[in-house]
Amino acid sequence: MLSLLEGNFVKPGNSMKLKVANTIWQGWKSFEQYPKAAAGFSLLWLLLIGGAAFVWNLGSTGLIDETEPRFAEAARQMAETGDWITPYFNGHTRFDKPPLVYWLMAISYKLIGVNEWAARSPSALGAITLMGLGFYTLRSFGFPTSGAAKNRNRTRRQLWLSAWIGSALIALNPETLVWVHTGVSDMLLSGCMGGALLCFFMGYASQGKKDAGTRGRGDAETRKQGKQGGNKPLPHSSLLTFPNSWYLAFYVLSALAVLTKGPVGVVLPGVIIAAFLIYLGKVREVLQEMGVVWGGLIFFVIALPWFVLVTLRNGSAYIESFFGYHNLERFTEVVNNHSAPWYFYFLVILVGFAPFSIYLPVAIARLRFWQRNFWCRQPRSAHLGLFALFWFAGIFVFFTIAVTKLPSYVLPLMPAAAILVALFWSEELTRTRSSKGNRGLLISGIVNVLFLLFLAGIFLYSPHLVGYDPAAPRLSELFAQSGIPLRGGIVWGATAVAAAVLLRQPQHWRWLGSVNLVGLIAFYIFVFTPTYLLIDQARQMPLRELAAIEREVRQPSEELLMVGYEKPSLVFYTQHPVKFFKQTSSAIAYLEKTSSSVLILSRPEKLEKIILKADKSESLAKQGAYQLIRVRY
Repeated sequence: MLSLLEGNFVKPGNSMKLKVANTIWQGWKSFEQYPKAAAGFSLLWLLLIGGAAFVWNLGSTGLIDETEPRFAEAARQMAETGDWITPYFNGHTRFDKPPLVYWLMAISYKLIGVNEWAARSPSALGAITLMGLGFYTLRSFGFPTSGAAKNRNRTRRQLWLSAWIGSALIALNPETLVWVHTGVSDMLLSGCMGGALLCFFMGYASQGKKDAGTRGRGDAETRKQGKQGGNKPLPHSSLLTFPNSWYLAFYVLSALAVLTKGPVGVVLPGVIIAAFLIYLGKVREVLQEMGVVWGGLIFFVIALPWFVLVTLRNGSAYIESFFGYHNLERFTEVVNNHSAPWYFYFLVILVGFAPFSIYLPVAIARLRFWQRNFWCRQPRSAHLGLFALFWFAGIFVFFTIAVTKLPSYVLPLMPAAAILVALFWSEELTRTRSSKGNRGLLISGIVNVLFLLFLAGIFLYSPHLVGYDPAAPRLSELFAQSGIPLRGGIVWGATAVAAAVLLRQPQHWRWLGSVNLVGLIAFYIFVFTPTYLLIDQARQMPLRELAAIEREVRQPSEELLMVGYEKPSLVFYTQHPVKFFKQTSSAIAYLEKTSSSVLILSRPEKLEKIILKADKSESLAKQGAYQLIRVRY
């Protein structure tokens, strides 16, 4: 059907369906001529994609042990005590991260109550910021080189397509979907850092258009006035220039990134921008127009006060914990056993940006970044792809060098990957000639099919890959019975078949990206969402239910102990301190020193020795793998 339509092969007598399809195709080819309709569709697109990815089921699952409840509870205590300077968790200071994520959570608690939705709202806010700014940037400058501007219709079409594809990939990649549903600082950092970089590029490209217009007017005036007209100099920029609105937004978002996760929030954007400008030979020019003096002042006014206040209050304890352990040591040493081989982030991106990660190599190669002279001749408005490459590579290299490695560390490069792939596919979709002979696309398409088949096989075999979790002993059994592995196999298998069919004819290769996007959306709805709902039901719900019971039966003087495990969610859901003991012997030694009754939560087999030595014991409730008892020694 597509081949007939692309060839405009509708003859009198053909079926009504073919005529309707041809009408749709003709509308598709000329949609850029109706900007109001395209803008209306864009708004609907962003609402649907953003609502599905960032709002749907955001608070339908409990907080995930181990890290998420620590953030949520520190914010709850901040809202409860009114101490907005020093974060606390379970009676101890928590200097892991700066306060912005705690502040936003605490504000959400006051607005909508203490719940999971409020705890995850900063993550949703960061993701929405990224998607919106990504759409706007791609709609403004989403074409690869100035050569695209020779065909105005194609350029307008490519801008819309870049924005639609890019915003969808920013929102729907697996890495973002995981972290937007988690109430920690990573997604907020990605939103602030990515937003800052996008605002820098908007300022950079907008200033380039402004300067080009000024030069054009100056040349026209010179030609008109002749020799006496003289060459009027362009407006002079200096370090004291006040930054334009986009550069101003860059400084503000960079400061918020620092308040989200520390120095990395400004170091990484600084490294990326510096490398980009050095490559193009524009360091002095851009620094002057950015107004770094005013910008730096604005940055420090926003970012610095809290660091001063928390240091004055906590002294060296804060400096050694935050700057020493959580920043310097994480880069130079392995922290909390989070080590990984040098190729770790290749695998993270392969899975975290699947299935579009397969097209990253060809999208990067298409830029021909090694042709520096070519890029230096291009106008700033054509530099988005190159900037996204520096963004992607800067974060990838930085965290590959770092000794401590976690999958979330490369979350901030996902928007750059989305931009690179969106530019690639928007160019393919607006080609006037067949893709035949495009070996890079053909090879990527073949690898794409094989990768999709691999994903289908992994999901079909996945019940055998689910390891034993003492907190959810029936998880593997429940997962196998849920039908999720079969649905995953069907989704990716069907996507592989559809991609293979398109590969048979070169004129259809341009639709490979669309097939992958449909498969990704189906995966999110029918596989991803049911999976994390199932995990919550098996792993976290029993703790929440026992925490609710504990709040009802707990007497004013009683302590709560958890033996054998450390589940921070228990602190959040009981809303009072919990004493954690890894060893049963340590718990017994503590109990022998107490004179009042104590509540204990653990697995039944770990409670047997405690109950045998107790003067009195009472079983209060049992849920999942856990049991709640009251004992007196």
